[in-house]
Amino acid sequence: MAKVGIIGASGYTGAELLRLLAGHPELEVVVATGDSQAGQPVAGLYPSLTGAYAGRTFDAWNPATVDGLDMVFCALPHGASQAVVPELRGRVGAVVDLAADFRLADAALYPEWYGEAHTVPELLTEAVYGLPELFRTEVAGASLIAGPGCYPTAAALALAPLLRAGLVEPTGIVVDAVSGLSGAGRPPKATTTFCAADGDVTAYGLLCHRHTPEIEQTLTRVAGAPAQVLFTPHLVPMSRGMLATCYSRPVAGTTAAEVADAFAQAYDDEPFVSVVAGSPSTKATQGSNAAHVSAVLDERTGWIVSLCALDNLGKGASGTAVQCANLVLGLPETAGLSIVGVYP
Repeated sequence: MAKVGIIGASGYTGAELLRLLAGHPELEVVVATGDSQAGQPVAGLYPSLTGAYAGRTFDAWNPATVDGLDMVFCALPHGASQAVVPELRGRVGAVVDLAADFRLADAALYPEWYGEAHTVPELLTEAVYGLPELFRTEVAGASLIAGPGCYPTAAALALAPLLRAGLVEPTGIVVDAVSGLSGAGRPPKATTTFCAADGDVTAYGLLCHRHTPEIEQTLTRVAGAPAQVLFTPHLVPMSRGMLATCYSRPVAGTTAAEVADAFAQAYDDEPFVSVVAGSPSTKATQGSNAAHVSAVLDERTGWIVSLCALDNLGKGASGTAVQCANLVLGLPETAGLSIVGVYP
């Protein structure tokens, strides 16, 4: 049984890690920190975890408590991991960071998109982008993994087959995506209270959302040419779930059969990605590590519309983190993860 820790277990992605790892056959949680909740019962904050963590309290952060662990997950707000990860290096076998601290390869992008310089840019070259469906071999041999963002995961899974097959132009891509409110994190915000969000749909981060360079970086790697994306996210009044609707321009001569074949080749052997007919449904992936994708060629307008639905806390965050941990530790990639959503 491999021993793991969760730094930042009191947030939504940390709680989702606790839930997933409670059912994992090969991973045991021995440290679960939550500084704002240190000493408080896990089940007091998340009653859903009572059966697995009754009597357990959140730990205070102390680097010495993780010494010798096989894996540590960092589920901290952006910026915090830059201080913690260097302390973990050499103490633990591997680290999966769920924040954006190590996702961008170019340190110069952090002041532009996140408003502050990166404090440990030397680690950016060591971090592996943790989306197994695209970079599985790299993930399996990594000691520092940057877990992808939920929006970038959905966009990449919807667009990668088309770009990899050379069926669409890598520029002029539009990604229009919606997310449940849990994507904003557990601490309350003026826009995420029930009264503000109920019955409302809003776009945010217009032209400047910080996931834009991450999406472009991933699609550029897949396409082998610079990708350009116009990304617009929306908050919708549901707790969890994400749907990305992506528009790309096909190269001359692209056919509907080629589009279908590209998705079949990309995902037929992927355990967590299902190609579906029609529009994917967020509800169908809720509570799982599944991603449902589809694509259609519109000959009338000359666009390809490709979609991806996933659970923003599952495949969009904590589920993929566990998937990466399984690869690093030499475990079955599907261990502790479900492809079956919770419905209704």
